Amino acid sequence: MAAGISVSRARRGLGHPEARGLICSAARAALRAEGVLCPCEISVMLTDNEGIREINREFRGVDAPTDVLSFPLNELEPGKFDAELCETDPGSGAVLLGDMAISLERCQAQGEEFGHGFEREVMYLTVHSVLHLLGYDHVDEGEMKRAMRGREEEIMRSLGRPEGGE
Repeated sequence: MAAGISVSRARRGLGHPEARGLICSAARAALRAEGVLCPCEISVMLTDNEGIREINREFRGVDAPTDVLSFPLNELEPGKFDAELCETDPGSGAVLLGDMAISLERCQAQGEEFGHGFEREVMYLTVHSVLHLLGYDHVDEGEMKRAMRGREEEIMRSLGRPEGGE
């Protein structure tokens, strides 16, 4: 699988130089775990609390910062990835999965709050977001949320980063 994971920063010098590698590892693990074996692309924007607040306000009408936002390009059924149902890049033919934004500031604070540090938190948020791009959701406390949490835990264990979450 050739996953193109493009990571950019909202502004120059935005902290955590190791973030890109951790994000790419976590995204690839989530894609493998979900059976996404074809070339695909995901775009990741690293920002701070104010940047993610602006994105949240613009796209969701919520005037507050959050940890991660996901913008899937396809309507997929969780756990049943089908490349034929997805948008593709006309030049490369790669499946376009969508975009995510991660607040590194919030990620650092949550890593400290939950006691597992920045590295695990950025990986968890990446796995969480990739699952959103693949059709998972957690709008309510029902079956879908339990399924999503189970997948997150399994993928985090495969990365050697068990326990914890939101």
